[in-house]
Amino acid sequence: MRFSIPFTVLRGILFGLLIFGAVSSFAGAVIAIAANGGGMPLSYLEGSPFDSYLVPGLVLGLIVGGTQLAGAVGLVLRRNWALLASAVAGFGMLIWIFVEIAVIRQYSVLQTAYFALGGLEIILVLGMLGLVPKLVSGAATEIVRPGTHATD
Repeated sequence: MRFSIPFTVLRGILFGLLIFGAVSSFAGAVIAIAANGGGMPLSYLEGSPFDSYLVPGLVLGLIVGGTQLAGAVGLVLRRNWALLASAVAGFGMLIWIFVEIAVIRQYSVLQTAYFALGGLEIILVLGMLGLVPKLVSGAATEIVRPGTHATD
């Protein structure tokens, strides 16, 4: 029994995940910067190079949120770099969570959720590239061929 999902469906799911990641990263960044952690005590930063949540907030918004948005925009515009940007966004989310746990030495169920988000983004990219062959039906060239538009 072969289980496969049409390429366009995977693209839509990946787009939705990337938009969610971007919006939540931007919101988290605003809270971290405007409210100096949004309720997270400064004591979580003891022993780290940070004395406030300003720099982590900027990294969260600009790098994590920015890569998530770049991946989503690339998918919508069907650019040849869209899957690369989406993979970078997924790995960026995983790295953010690893570093966050290492720096604040605290755990939240949200960290598990966002780690899963990054992992799922990477799995979808791999599927769209044909590296998880039973996951996707349709060719990855639908999105990566420069100057062409895919047919849905």
